[in-house]
Amino acid sequence: MINLASFVCGLIFGLGLIIAGMANPAKVIAFLDLAGDWDPSLALVMGGAIAVATGAFALAGKRASSLLGAPMQLPTRQDIDLRLIFGSVAFGAGWGLAGFCPGPALVALGAGLPKAVIFVGALLVGMLAYELINRALTQATPRAQQGTH
Repeated sequence: MINLASFVCGLIFGLGLIIAGMANPAKVIAFLDLAGDWDPSLALVMGGAIAVATGAFALAGKRASSLLGAPMQLPTRQDIDLRLIFGSVAFGAGWGLAGFCPGPALVALGAGLPKAVIFVGALLVGMLAYELINRALTQATPRAQQGTH
């Protein structure tokens, strides 16, 4: 049942991205081009998404499990560190340069857009690079701490 619900939610999310124009890089870049031919329509999409998410998170925060019985796993960290800042800058730069963020890029990939193939490929390479670097740093940190004691 959880897999079916996940599939339906993903399908609705993907259709919403297509209808809103978020899977169209030209529309996204026009939204981000404040000094040029600015298209403010995505601001309404984002405002609607924020309103829905705010209500959903408020309800989820009061529950111990989801409607299908899975444990509720909400983020607990509230601090801002360099990893968050760097990740946000990298996300924003990629969004602005390519006109895609990960969700709409996967929708565009499913639609066969060539630009999405390149973006998703670069996304996967970036995720792999992060994983390899993070593992190397995680393994190096305990050794360095052991030498100082």
